[in-house]
Amino acid sequence: MKHFTLAVALGLSTQAAFAQDMVSYTTAMDFDDVTFGIENAITDLGLVVDNISHVGEMLERTREATGSEVVLFEAAEVYSFCSAKLSRQVMEADPMNIVYCPYDIFVAQLPGSDQVTVGFRQFPDGAMQDIQTLLDGIVQEAIAE
Repeated sequence: MKHFTLAVALGLSTQAAFAQDMVSYTTAMDFDDVTFGIENAITDLGLVVDNISHVGEMLERTREATGSEVVLFEAAEVYSFCSAKLSRQVMEADPMNIVYCPYDIFVAQLPGSDQVTVGFRQFPDGAMQDIQTLLDGIVQEAIAE
């Protein structure tokens, strides 16, 4: 959290946005640097990236087949992973918290933009706030300049 607070205090280009169901940050960092940072922040915690969904590539590859002319992303990926310890903790609190597992962080860049957006879904109050704190820490570490 200290990195984000410092960034705001210094007026850097990193900004946070809180939609009703998502937390996201924008940065002027290069897309590849942000994705590299996300992967490192996850693995530095001893966690394993289970899957990287190449959403941007898939949408571009299927654009014509779906009858669209709209290019949605310059690049977009979703990183999925889990923490056995935290998952057990939140599912012991409520087994239906399974709906949130695995945990996802997205990284996206819109066409023509020099900004990269990185974020995750917002979680409900209670035990799932531990997961939201985990994801926020990963994102903040990845975009700390």
